[in-house]
Amino acid sequence: MVIYRKFSTGLKLYEKIVPTNLKGKKVSSQQWLTRQLNDPYVEKAKMMNYRCRSAFKLIEIDDKNSFLKPGQTVIDCGAAPGSWTQVAVLRCNADGKQKKKIGTVIGIDKLQIYPLEGAQLLGNMDFTLKESQLKILQLLNNAKLDVVLSDMAPNATGVRSMDQENILNLCYSVLKFAVQMSNDGGTLLVKVWDGGGVPKLCKDIEKFYNHVKIIKPNASRSDSAEKFLLGRGFKGLKTTL
Repeated sequence: MVIYRKFSTGLKLYEKIVPTNLKGKKVSSQQWLTRQLNDPYVEKAKMMNYRCRSAFKLIEIDDKNSFLKPGQTVIDCGAAPGSWTQVAVLRCNADGKQKKKIGTVIGIDKLQIYPLEGAQLLGNMDFTLKESQLKILQLLNNAKLDVVLSDMAPNATGVRSMDQENILNLCYSVLKFAVQMSNDGGTLLVKVWDGGGVPKLCKDIEKFYNHVKIIKPNASRSDSAEKFLLGRGFKGLKTTL
């Protein structure tokens, strides 16, 4: 059950949704529930049938940079519940519903991913493991990747330095895979958290991609430390990490 409280900014009257079923919940859980109920992207995701609000982060980034195109081969690392995969399927025509080139989209995650038309999904699989990457190679069947996406993040420990190290390790795992499996001119998009190591990661990506930039999409919550590194124009495997 929720109640609505009206408040004014002086320019416009807003309604804030206040949940009432918070008894027994931790403060952090109460804050999360209140934020979810008042997040316009959460409601928009439901209306547009996306599995979660994160779809709009990828939509916004791609709208501004145009790297997802029909006929491409794409992998989505850390795909669950599948909203980025949904976007990739639509924009690369992996479901064949458009009269354009048909693309290939692979999604992988440690969690189970419910089936999604047009996508090849590897649930309950850890992308960082060699056996998981060998499975991806089998699905690619000698094809190279045009776009490598990663919205992966580790489970937070609460220790900032450890969390930062863990997410950077995930980024480097994705980068190493990308430089081995990408077509010339390919694109890399990875999620990071603000903190030490990000400038070095940018420089390492620049070794392999012509252009690298840091992006904070509007759909990313303002209180979140997340940002995305976008590498464009893969130059080929000419150096090593």
